[in-house]
Amino acid sequence: MTKSNSIVHRYLPGHASETRENAILVPVEPQELADAARKLKDSGLPLVTVFAADHRAKKKGFCIRYAFRTPESDSFLVLVLSLSSTVFPSLASVYPACALYEREIMTMFGLEAEGHPDPRTLLLHEENWPKGVYPLRKDFAWDTRVPRTTKGEAYRFHTIEGEGIYEIPVGPVHAGIIEPGHFRFSVAGEEIVSLEARLGWVHKGVEKLFEALPLEKKVLLSERISGDSSFSHSLAFCEALETLTATKVPERAQYLRLVYAELERIANHIGDIGFIMLDTGYSFGGANGSRLRERVMRQNELLTGSRFLRGVNIPGGVSRDITEESALEMRRFLAELRKDLAELIRIADGSASLMNRLAGTGVLPKGVAEDYGVVGVVARACGIKKDVRVEHPYAAYASLTPEITLEKKGDVEARFRIRIAEVLESMRLIESALSALPKGHLSAPLRPIPQEGIALSAVEGWRGEIAYAILAEDGVISRVKVRDPSFINWQIYPYVPSTDMVPDFPLINKSFNLSYSGNDL
Repeated sequence: MTKSNSIVHRYLPGHASETRENAILVPVEPQELADAARKLKDSGLPLVTVFAADHRAKKKGFCIRYAFRTPESDSFLVLVLSLSSTVFPSLASVYPACALYEREIMTMFGLEAEGHPDPRTLLLHEENWPKGVYPLRKDFAWDTRVPRTTKGEAYRFHTIEGEGIYEIPVGPVHAGIIEPGHFRFSVAGEEIVSLEARLGWVHKGVEKLFEALPLEKKVLLSERISGDSSFSHSLAFCEALETLTATKVPERAQYLRLVYAELERIANHIGDIGFIMLDTGYSFGGANGSRLRERVMRQNELLTGSRFLRGVNIPGGVSRDITEESALEMRRFLAELRKDLAELIRIADGSASLMNRLAGTGVLPKGVAEDYGVVGVVARACGIKKDVRVEHPYAAYASLTPEITLEKKGDVEARFRIRIAEVLESMRLIESALSALPKGHLSAPLRPIPQEGIALSAVEGWRGEIAYAILAEDGVISRVKVRDPSFINWQIYPYVPSTDMVPDFPLINKSFNLSYSGNDL
């Protein structure tokens, strides 16, 4: 029995399977889907992504794939649901983590998730998007000019009724420079009773563009999905592409990818540490967090020519090396940064008013986090040990394993503490990687794309797990599914501020610091 067959036998006995690249494909009938998904969930396999594809040109109809990560190997177990119509069974009621994926599929493909408790559109706003237009179908050209319409129905927000309850709409345009998102608060006095977020204001057709752009521009596109995660997104795309083409990345490039990924993590975590303090009115912390982040961004530019590490990842490896002189300078820089950060945190810990604002604010219950499959800092702040670098190592993480820090309270303070610990651990990983940096090439030639294939990747971005899936048909990339961690974590907002006051929300929101752009693909 092959390893793939043994994995299927363990989790889904009696089911046939086929292995393609790093995907173990298990066909399921509509009536089998819920039972198969429940078995995988109950066995502890994390749901990585769900995506549809249009295969009607080959008379295969639509297909939905549910990808789970397996602990025994670097493969993904993928349930494959082939549809003979445009209706598929919803898993949302029994598996909440599927709810948003299903709404996305309904919006983008025009399929119907039968039994979905909330079939409202996602990302494409019905007030101005024409009915019956589904942009991820193959018969919708990427450069189609969609006619403007104002005839759609108004979006139906969930309403809370009761004496003294009133609504506060916030956004989508905000007073600062953040991207647009609409928040609808139901409040009693200043206490938040309910919160609903509506996104999609910066939807830009990314997944459709992946179908149309030439290969050399697909990496550039991945870098621009969420600017502060440019390196991690391009790494996830390159990892999936390299798996699809069976391209072996040189060991030196793997170590360099780890270094650059951890630099991206440090810059953003330090920025958030400062911004969390700033949103309590603690200006000293905010100013110094921004100062330290700027130092990291300048270090990025010195190393690679890009503050956001763009242009570093290429299919088959990296384009920027680190010399012995640069490595020595990096060690000096990290030693100074560690000392500077420690001083900032020591002073912050001495502020009783700051710590009082963080503790007990914006609590996410662990059960909710588990039900919705939250990822990254948000999960670890609830005591959930989840990190792709450890669970599914890529780059050089199999050799240099991160130490994972957990907090249990699930509040703003917990998310604050996780970020501090992860900055320190990132510094250690970079120093270890530089000490063990192997000799060799920076990249290998990308091998040809197969006639048919599927490959998936998962990368632990600084917000959490980024997932990509690439389908190949007739020797070209026909579908790229992108899943930013923000897509997962936005959905738990209604469960977070239910005992907080309206003035607490900016602080809570900053402690998550989710991406609008990464969500609004």
